[in-house]
Amino acid sequence: QLRLVESGGGLVQPGGSLRLSCAAFGFTLDYYAIGWFRQAPGKEREGVSCISSSDSSTYCADSVKGRFLISRDDAKNTVYLQMNSLKPEDTAVYYCAAGHPYEDSWYMSKRYHLWGQGTQVTVSS
Repeated sequence: QLRLVESGGGLVQPGGSLRLSCAAFGFTLDYYAIGWFRQAPGKEREGVSCISSSDSSTYCADSVKGRFLISRDDAKNTVYLQMNSLKPEDTAVYYCAAGHPYEDSWYMSKRYHLWGQGTQVTVSS
């Protein structure tokens, strides 16, 4: 069974850090681009970051640029999202997804066909 499993979410104070993991089971990640998305209550799902399958190019939303860093470890079949300087507005359920988006559409959820179950990130004092 092909699946993605996120972990690493939790409660953190503003200014703190978390590292999310996205592990693949039943297939190898290196053939896919992996995107991180988030959805806050009452808001649409938004693309946060993406790492390509070919040359590991990375893409980030402007709202997280300079604070979040995506990386992949193909030996562990896992993609990470390092989140620093967290803000209350980063609070959301974070999802990872596998797909083959075009470079200019990495943030579109419809470009991804396999999704994890999500992990909650709460930034609050």
